[in-house]
Amino acid sequence: MSETQKTLDIVAIGRASVDLYGQQIGTRLEDVASFAKSVGGCPTNIAVGTARLGLKSALLTRVGNEQMGRFIREQLAREGVETKGIVTDPERLTALAILSVESDKSFPLLFYRDNCADNALCEDDVDEALIASSRAVLVTGTHFSKPNTDAAQRKAMRLAKASGGRIVLDIDYRPNLWGLAGHDAGDNRYIASAAVSDHMKTVLADCDLIVGTEEEVLIASGEDDLLAALKTIRALSKATIVLKRGPMGCIVYDGAISDDLEDGIVGRGFPIEVYNVLGAGDAFMSGFLRGWLRGEPHETAATWANACGAFAVSRLLCAPEIPTFTELQFFLEHGSPERALRKDAAINHVHWATTRRREIPQVMALAFDHRMQVEDLAEGDADKLSRIPAFKVLAVEAATRVADGRSGFGMLLDDKHGREALFAAAKAPGFWIGKPIEDPGSRPLRFEFGQDLGSRLIDWPVDHCVKVLCFYHPDDPAELKATQIDKLRQAYEAARKIGREILIEIIAGKNGKLGDDTIARALTELYDAGLKPDWWKLEPQASTAAWEAIDRVIASRDPFCRGVMLLGLEASIESLAEGFAAAKSVSSVKGFAVGRTIWVDAARKWLAGEIDDEAAVADMAGRFRQLTDLWSAPKKTLAA
Repeated sequence: MSETQKTLDIVAIGRASVDLYGQQIGTRLEDVASFAKSVGGCPTNIAVGTARLGLKSALLTRVGNEQMGRFIREQLAREGVETKGIVTDPERLTALAILSVESDKSFPLLFYRDNCADNALCEDDVDEALIASSRAVLVTGTHFSKPNTDAAQRKAMRLAKASGGRIVLDIDYRPNLWGLAGHDAGDNRYIASAAVSDHMKTVLADCDLIVGTEEEVLIASGEDDLLAALKTIRALSKATIVLKRGPMGCIVYDGAISDDLEDGIVGRGFPIEVYNVLGAGDAFMSGFLRGWLRGEPHETAATWANACGAFAVSRLLCAPEIPTFTELQFFLEHGSPERALRKDAAINHVHWATTRRREIPQVMALAFDHRMQVEDLAEGDADKLSRIPAFKVLAVEAATRVADGRSGFGMLLDDKHGREALFAAAKAPGFWIGKPIEDPGSRPLRFEFGQDLGSRLIDWPVDHCVKVLCFYHPDDPAELKATQIDKLRQAYEAARKIGREILIEIIAGKNGKLGDDTIARALTELYDAGLKPDWWKLEPQASTAAWEAIDRVIASRDPFCRGVMLLGLEASIESLAEGFAAAKSVSSVKGFAVGRTIWVDAARKWLAGEIDDEAAVADMAGRFRQLTDLWSAPKKTLAA
C-alpha cells in the first residue's frame, strides 16, 4: 500500500486498562476513599493523545467482554480512535491500574493484570490490513515481556516494514510487569536485569524511532552509564533516539552519538509543578509523534512533546489530561502565569471545550423540569400530586416517540418529580438531558435542596447537563447583580470541578424591558465575571438585531460555546414560529427547550381524568413534533 493510500498515522499496540486514580491527594493508597476512572495503559494513552493532537490513530489490544472493556471501546470511539483492532476476550477481564498521589515524588501504583485480556494478545489478533493501512506502528516494552505478546508485536513490526511503515518503540519499562518486583512496587521505574536488556536489544535494529527515559535507555542497552547506553543503542539501530529527561526536557539524537551527552537537538522545556508523573511519558510521546509523523523539524516535535508532558504532570489522570492540538497551540502562543497548569482558567476552558464527550450541533428539547407550575395544576390535591412523576414519564414517551432514535433531541427533567422520568430518558439513545439546580422562582438565585452543590452534583451521571435559571436584567441594582453572579459562579465552578456541562438560563423580560441590546449586555456582564457556560438558554427576542447582538457577544467572548437554546415561556405555537424565525437568523442559536406549550394542556386533562395515558402521550408528541418540524424547516417556511 502506497503512502498516499494509508488511512492511519499510527497503530499503538499493547496494554489497555482502566485507571482508577485516588481523588484524595497527599495520602496513602490505603486511605484513599474515592477514585476517578479513565482509560489507561501506555499505548492506549498514546492512541488517545495522538488522536487529540490531530493524528489518525488506532489501538491493537484485547479487552474483556464486560463493562470495563466496553468502557474502553466507547471512550476510544469518543476520542476518535479507530477500534477495529480491539479484540474482545470472552475469558479474561480487562486490566486495572490503581494509583494514589502520596506526594510530588511518591505515586503508589497497583497493577491488576493477572491473566488479563491484553496480556493474551497473540499473533492471530494482528490484522494485516490494519497494519498495512498505517504509516507507523508503536510497540511497547512491556508487551515484549511475555512470549505471546512478544510474538504479536514482532508480527506487527514485520507487516509494517513490508508495507512501508515505520516502527516506533516506547521502551515503557515496568520492572514488576517483567516479574522483577512485588505487587506493591508498581511505581518502581528501574531494576537492572541482563535478561530484560538482552531481550530488548533484539528489538532495536528494526526501529525507526526509540523513546525512553534515562532509566529506560539503560535497560534497553544493558549499560549502567547513560552515554555508553546511547552508543550501544546506536550500534544496534539507526533509529532516531529521544531521551526524556523529565523537567529538563528531552534530547533528540540522529546519527552518531558523540562524547557530549548534550550534543543533540533539544526541545524547549516547560518547568512546572509536578502533580502526578504517571502518564507524562505517554503525553510526551503523543506530542512527539504529532511532529515526527507530520514531518516537522525535531526541534518542533520535541517542543510539542515537552509541552504535552508538562500538561500531564500538572494534572491528575493520564489520557484525559493530554491536550488537544488547539489547547497545545493556545499554550505555546500564550504561555501560562501558573506553574500548576491545572489552575490556569483560560487553558482549562480550552481543554474542557475541546474534549467534550460528544458533538451536539443541535438540541430540540421537551422541557419538563417544572416543579411549581405542575404542582399548581394539582391544586393541592394529594392524589394528583402523587401522580405527577407518572405523568413526567409519559412526557418522556412523547419525546422519544418524536425522536424515534434520531440524534439532536433531549429533555429537561428535574430530581424532585422526575426521578422515574430521568431513568426512562436515560434509555433513549443519544438523548441530551439537562437537570435544574435552582430553587424555582428564586430572585436572588438560590439552589434547590440546599446550597452545597458539590455534594449534590457528584452523583449525577456524567452526561447530564447542569441547568440553572437566573432572573437577571442588566439594569438590576448592582448589589442584586453581584449576588446573582456570585451564585452563578458557584454553579459554574461546581460543574467544572466535577466534569459536568452547564446551561445558564437567563430571563430578563420578567423584571424589565427587553431592548435590542438587553440580553447582549447581560451576557457581556456574565462573561466579564468569568462565566463560560456550555449552553445559554434565552427567551425569544423581538428582532433579528437583538439576536445579532447576542451572536456577536458569544462569538467574541467564547467561540467554544455550544450555543443558545430558545425557551418558550408558555407561548403559543404560532408565537414560537415567529420566535424561531428570528432566532434562526444567527449562528449561535442551536435549538430550543420548550415546555408548557407542549405539556400543560395534556397535564391538566390527564390529572383531571379526562384523558388516558395514550391520549396524553399523543397530544404532547403532536405538539412537540409541530415544534421540531418548525425548527427543522427552511428559514423561508418559518417566516411565512
